[in-house]
Amino acid sequence: MSDPNDASHLLVASARASSANETPPLIILEGPALAQIKQRLQTGDATLAPSLNRLKRDADRALLGGTFSVTEKDLTSPGGDKHDYTSIAPYWWPNPKTANGLPYVRRDGEVNPERDQTSDRKRLDNMVQTVKTLALGYFFTDRETYAAQAAKTLRAWFLDAPTKMNPHLRYAQSIPGRNQGRGDGIIETHNLPELLDSVALLAGSKSWAETDHEQLRNWFNSYLTWLIESPEGKTEAKADNNYGTWYDVQIAGFGLFVGRGELARKVTGEFGAKRIAKQIEPDGRQPRELGRTLGWNYVVFNLEALFNAAAIAERLGVDLWNFQTEDNRSIRKGLDWLIPFATGAKPWPYKQISAFQPEKLAPLLRRAALQYREPSYEQAIGKISKLNGDERWRLIYAKIPESK
Repeated sequence: MSDPNDASHLLVASARASSANETPPLIILEGPALAQIKQRLQTGDATLAPSLNRLKRDADRALLGGTFSVTEKDLTSPGGDKHDYTSIAPYWWPNPKTANGLPYVRRDGEVNPERDQTSDRKRLDNMVQTVKTLALGYFFTDRETYAAQAAKTLRAWFLDAPTKMNPHLRYAQSIPGRNQGRGDGIIETHNLPELLDSVALLAGSKSWAETDHEQLRNWFNSYLTWLIESPEGKTEAKADNNYGTWYDVQIAGFGLFVGRGELARKVTGEFGAKRIAKQIEPDGRQPRELGRTLGWNYVVFNLEALFNAAAIAERLGVDLWNFQTEDNRSIRKGLDWLIPFATGAKPWPYKQISAFQPEKLAPLLRRAALQYREPSYEQAIGKISKLNGDERWRLIYAKIPESK
């Protein structure tokens, strides 16, 4: 039973009382900052116009994109229920040495196209991105049509009886010929805490009812219980790389959303010693990610999880932004180590079998510039090639205007 005085309980309760013109209670994004950005847009801040215009174009397209459901797949899960989420492990391919291709063999970093052709992973990602786009569009423009489509999309995936997903990932990232699912598949819901921020942005909409919100909380409470108690979840909790980092982000984020604040506080309280100290070297390297064939992608991906964990922890009075071991392992050190490679000052010396994308670091640099009030991070953004002027992160993590 949750403590009525718990910060997470108050967060959830205040979510339903908020309107789109007020500061929304969020899990990862900064509510007060978003409210200020909205006010700047309403007063004609031209620096934010390109990003807002792109967001509105994206939201208009999302209005026409329909909804998504795990029941749309042609295959039924091994459990015999189409409501079960199923997916195939991305880096496993048919065995060239056997007639039937079984058991599949691993080719790290090379995505088997079967993953998106036969599984729910792409539908899940499309659902999340659609809701995020529409909810942000609603928050910044007050267009109820955006909120209505976001609510419809959420209900189709999580709530409506004919189409909803069962709250588990028992059959995620299966490997044909080897298993029907595995703990590693939990990484596929890594961005659901961000989705819950989108739900908070819908709180002032007439399209997202109190009953919808309570049903969604119940779904996530069931999913959270499965993550903690299932063999797959217990395995993932022990992972010492990005899988473990994102697992903790999910546990803490879902815990806040459903009113289990003590659980969220425990996870974030242990996070510094359990994740930061063990994953980042004193010089900022992340050895567990650099050993992959997509080293750049994975170090940035794990750093994003560390940033999100720090944002969640901040809601609970735990400071991970400034956590540092005696030998200087920290989130900030992990970011600093990457900057010379992103700006082109140094060539990337590790494996990267796909195109090197320095722009992947830009959103984290902006978040760090805002968090640490460090101008050099903003300067680094200016040195990164392949950036456009209308990326969404420029809006939701907008620069603070310089004082005149």
